[in-house]
Amino acid sequence: MVGNVGDDTFGAQLRQGLESAGVDTSYVHTVKGSSGIALITTGSSGENSIVVVPGANAGLTPKLLESAAPLLERAAFLLAQLEIPLETVDCLSQFAERHHIPFMLDPAPARELPQALLRRVTWITPNESETAELLKTAAKDGRGSSAAADQLLAAGAQNVLLKRGSQGCVVAERARPQEHLPAFPVNAVDTTAAGDAFNAGFAVALLRGHSALHSAVFASAVAAISVSKPGAQSSMPSAKEVDEFLRQRRIVEIV
Repeated sequence: MVGNVGDDTFGAQLRQGLESAGVDTSYVHTVKGSSGIALITTGSSGENSIVVVPGANAGLTPKLLESAAPLLERAAFLLAQLEIPLETVDCLSQFAERHHIPFMLDPAPARELPQALLRRVTWITPNESETAELLKTAAKDGRGSSAAADQLLAAGAQNVLLKRGSQGCVVAERARPQEHLPAFPVNAVDTTAAGDAFNAGFAVALLRGHSALHSAVFASAVAAISVSKPGAQSSMPSAKEVDEFLRQRRIVEIV
């Protein structure tokens, strides 16, 4: 992982959580000030509302990316979101393009994106509200998730994975027909970080050599397990948990 934490208690806890999970934190910098935090309210059905306070994340500059180049060059996949400065995300997308590394962008918190950046994104993975913000008109014209995915492809994204929460997801690749996948039915306790879990699962499955469709099934399982537990880092399942979840549902061809 490449990123920043503050020199506060949250920063120490975040680093410890990553290291306990086996994440290499060599390029997680500790900077003066507060860590990035999110203020989260969770409804009775597990759905959440999030207010993000960037803190140390706002200091993740392109210069810090340059210092992490030896690590980034070895990446098989790069994954980013918009809690860090947009110029840093753009710099990362250019790095990925130069080194022929697949680049996934979770456009959260939602904002408009430059078309040049969008064209460098291998997979963009918005939820429905983020899609509406990206397209501005999608939420008003009523054409649904299929049309929204097509609009994102037309805007320049190479591939789209549109997350629809309990309604599943839409997989839209340029050279293939769209696929709509249902979500796994689970008792949702807390949807915090479900999108992050989904993205990570999708990237892992792609790197295992699976198709985008089967990778989305794997990602859906990862997300389903995560929403059945409270918290963010603490809700992330292990590969063993995901494989067992899929085996119980007789989905064995992708594990």
